[in-house]
Amino acid sequence: MASVNKVILIGNLGKDPEVRHLEGGVAVARFPIATSETFKDKNGERQERTEWHNIVLWRGLAEVAEKYLRKGQSVFIEGKIRTNSYQDKEGVQRYSTEIVADNMTMLSAREGGNGGSGSFQGGAPSQSAGQSQSSGQGSAAASGKSNASAFQNDEPDDLPF
Repeated sequence: MASVNKVILIGNLGKDPEVRHLEGGVAVARFPIATSETFKDKNGERQERTEWHNIVLWRGLAEVAEKYLRKGQSVFIEGKIRTNSYQDKEGVQRYSTEIVADNMTMLSAREGGNGGSGSFQGGAPSQSAGQSQSSGQGSAAASGKSNASAFQNDEPDDLPF
């Protein structure tokens, strides 16, 4: 039977990427991102839950992260889950789970005034992803219509999922 290991996250960087260069010049970047969800508890009070994810980028993606990503910026990550095991100093078996990204899109405006987003796969800009995002948003804004009006229906807003 086939299996799938695919993760899609949109979150904010918890700190600047830490980049190391391995033998042969291969770059690896590591940084945490936070994703948050809000919900109402059984008393009807609004609660927020934040989950932290350890992200790993290799080669060209790591170099892009080193150059452009900073703490607090929003980023879209696609990749796969990987769990590593190791023994700590006391000999206890420990596990760490990380997301190895193969696609990254910067969602925050870039510093220096030229806003926008950039999409990267394996370190190279993904022209189709970037164009489809910006042209889709631009056409809705240019025509004066919002995406919400295109999807109006009589369904309640508080869906259970």
